Amino acid sequence: MSPFSPVTDADLTRARTDPLFRQRLLERNMEALLTGIKKLRGLATPAGADANRLREGVELAVRLAELIQNADGRAPLS
Repeated sequence: MSPFSPVTDADLTRARTDPLFRQRLLERNMEALLTGIKKLRGLATPAGADANRLREGVELAVRLAELIQNADGRAPLS
């Protein structure tokens, strides 16, 4: 997997009109996020800053997973 690359305005514009591109963009970012979480998991101490970043990363992963599931226009589950 390549290193994380930020999403550009052009990517966001295209994602609004191209469902397949939007799906791939969300999946690529989910992979990058999960890779970062795996790295942090090995470094985290129960009460340290790494643990806070890990928790934040997991919350973002859940939100991103919801976006991926709903990328085809279906209503959210919650």
